[in-house]
Amino acid sequence: MVPDSSVRAARLKRPSWKDPRLLVGVLLVLVSIAGVVFLVGSADRTTEVYAARDGIAVGERLTPENVVRARVRLGDTEQHYITVEEGLPQDVVAMQRIAKDQLVPRASLGEVDRLDRKPVALTIDQTLPSQAIAGARVDVWVAQPDAKNGFSEPKLLLPGAEITEVATGSTALGSSKTTVLMVLVEDKQMPALLAAQANEAKISVVWNPGGAR
Repeated sequence: MVPDSSVRAARLKRPSWKDPRLLVGVLLVLVSIAGVVFLVGSADRTTEVYAARDGIAVGERLTPENVVRARVRLGDTEQHYITVEEGLPQDVVAMQRIAKDQLVPRASLGEVDRLDRKPVALTIDQTLPSQAIAGARVDVWVAQPDAKNGFSEPKLLLPGAEITEVATGSTALGSSKTTVLMVLVEDKQMPALLAAQANEAKISVVWNPGGAR
């Protein structure tokens, strides 16, 4: 039996733009394109944040002079860093050292009142190892003067003290070179260290590869 010509014409008829199947197909294509555009845009999204220019010491405030801007992809971790959009925070200082080129994390900042470590200068006559640089840790030993014009057995006073700065100094008459270390000292340790310096105790430092204790 030969199909009716009207049936064949219906089968060969080009679908209208009102055809639901055509509309569904176009919608699927648009959704697919939008999804690809979103994924590409998300993967390429960068955030401008602050990084330390030359290193920021404990107790130092963030200023336009000690930070630089950096564009990075942070994704879900953006909330943990200081963005340029929100600006430099006020009335806070670094609670821990921020190394050169390191992004500034929120957790490293706090109010001055919370800062329980203060930098103290130690004058050292000994030669320090090359590892004794800003950010490294040293053990500070103290030998108190005794009645025989000598010194008693050294005792460990500051285990794992963090160095904030290393500078070259000299004796009062300039006859010999010394090294001046700025180390961070906790408030509870401060009286013992200041007493040792007042008593002209012999202070020595030893590099501590294990870090803080």
